Amino acid sequence: MGIVEDSLNRAVQQAFTRPIPKSAGAQMRYLVKQLKGTRAVAEALGVSQRTVERYVKDQIRRPRADLAQRLADAVRERWQPRVRAQARRQAATSTGVVVDVRARFGFTAAPGTTDDARIRHITLALPPQHAARLFNAQDAGASEQQLRELAGQALGEVYFRDGGRRAHGLDVEFTDIEQLEIDL
Repeated sequence: MGIVEDSLNRAVQQAFTRPIPKSAGAQMRYLVKQLKGTRAVAEALGVSQRTVERYVKDQIRRPRADLAQRLADAVRERWQPRVRAQARRQAATSTGVVVDVRARFGFTAAPGTTDDARIRHITLALPPQHAARLFNAQDAGASEQQLRELAGQALGEVYFRDGGRRAHGLDVEFTDIEQLEIDL
């Protein structure tokens, strides 16, 4: 995954009303219930079916570090799907998202203006229509580059062109992302 997609996922996870299960056994039992069988969980995590069964019975309690991370990630991406959908829907229809980004912004503008790219730190509330575009693109399986372009267009529209009130014809290039946080 990329920077933008990870940030979108973290933003939605902040809406969870309950924490994910803590122990490896509880996480495995949740995955077995969600994927409807130990074989599917074993394939998803890259372990044997017998290993999954041992975790379910609490015969093994502490997974290796890499397996613990894969297990937590698998649970987190399936945890509270209705809460996740509601948070995305609310951000896309009424509240929008807040973007905190430190990246290089360059411009293509009218002659006589400075178009040198430079690092900027911007914290900005994006309106719901831009949040909807980002979430819809993520759902459609857009690549990281496409998500970056959409985020750059949204930042250019809201921050630099002020919703069409100034800097007409200014094209914003959004590159070299150092940090990106999205909050609902």
